[in-house]
Amino acid sequence: MTAGAMKIKFQLLYYFIRGLFTAKFRRFHSKEKLIHWQKTQFKRLQKKALIHSPFYQPYSKGVLADYPKTNKKQHMANFNLINTQRLDRDQALDIAIYSEKNRDFNTSYGDYSVGLSSGTSGNRGLFVASAAERAEWAGYIIGKMLPLVCYQHRIAFFLRANNKLYETTNNSVIDFHFFDLIHSPDSHIHKLNALNPTVLIAPAQILLQLAQLPKQQLSISPKKIISVAEVLDKNDQAIIKDRFNQTIHQIYQCTEGFLACTCRYGHLHLNEDLVIIEKHWLDKKSGRFMPVVTDFRRYTQPIIRYQLDDILIIETQACPCGSPFTRIKAIEGRCDDIFKMRSLQGELQSIYPDFIRNNLIASHSELEEYRVIQHDIDMIEIQIHPYSEVLINAVQTNLTFLWRQLKISEPHYQFSKWSASSALNKQRRIQSLIKEPSHG
Repeated sequence: MTAGAMKIKFQLLYYFIRGLFTAKFRRFHSKEKLIHWQKTQFKRLQKKALIHSPFYQPYSKGVLADYPKTNKKQHMANFNLINTQRLDRDQALDIAIYSEKNRDFNTSYGDYSVGLSSGTSGNRGLFVASAAERAEWAGYIIGKMLPLVCYQHRIAFFLRANNKLYETTNNSVIDFHFFDLIHSPDSHIHKLNALNPTVLIAPAQILLQLAQLPKQQLSISPKKIISVAEVLDKNDQAIIKDRFNQTIHQIYQCTEGFLACTCRYGHLHLNEDLVIIEKHWLDKKSGRFMPVVTDFRRYTQPIIRYQLDDILIIETQACPCGSPFTRIKAIEGRCDDIFKMRSLQGELQSIYPDFIRNNLIASHSELEEYRVIQHDIDMIEIQIHPYSEVLINAVQTNLTFLWRQLKISEPHYQFSKWSASSALNKQRRIQSLIKEPSHG
């Protein structure tokens, strides 16, 4: 083993222990203590990284509120000024695109790994990280999410892109196995059965496909199942839970950080020991907001007051786990997924994805798959499986009832057969193609 690989192993072990300690033993007994901790961590970030960022250096002696908000488009436009290591955006993009096209994730930009976000918002994202940052990220995730048991974990993870960090960190306790989403789940079944993973990590659409396989075809019995990368539909969650007899946990992470994960009760909490998340309110009454992220652990490419397009719904009820970390009722989707429709008075009104999602789920017991796409204010495409007149009538009847409840003028419908999208793309069951001015 090379000295570099050994160093990464020790780094991952260190951050794994820290993540484990944070998740299992550290207790912030009040919101006040948590806020004090966050302020201390932000000052540390200022001294360690932000003074070295040409973009953020002018603000590095102020408080967080002094820093400008950015979004993906602005962050990418200022990438060369934001990063602290004088990395060039175009060079980094070339390396990341090469890795994606050739499925070769061992390439790097000097000492830094590079990658692309999936770009569901239409703006491609780029991230760069040092070996220490990657080890810290992996260590915290493993520490927070792995069951606390004393035997080897065989971790099967289905992802769009691999990372050489995983194979480097395999040891007698943690054994990672990467399953490339470029291949269909069926092609992985033999390997998955042979591995019989203790932990299964995959996007919701992959977990659903695996859950629908008969037990004689897929015989695995994971101790923990974790949904990543896309919205976990409540109906899908119930199917996966029933098939594997497991609480389905979630990790909410993206290019911008490890933002949230579920506690032992399966409730989602923001990782406020790792990030500060300000709330850009969309609707305070319903608890819907867009997260504005500041990550304490990103030194190479600082993430400061970075506004995401995701819609989160806050849960006001206290969690039995006792954590003061903000509890999230649901990750509803993207702001791009909010429908704009006409009220009975002719005014434009926002319809949040959950209204449509829950309505479709309740329309008929035989509905297995759906996708709802708004092409225009008065035109909605509805893809369903199975495709039949019975289901078309049931869906349309339910939607008519919803529009009446919301006092919305009923749009025109275009029904078509549902077809599976590539596993490399995040599943979006509710999608608006109406262009809106960008947020932030």
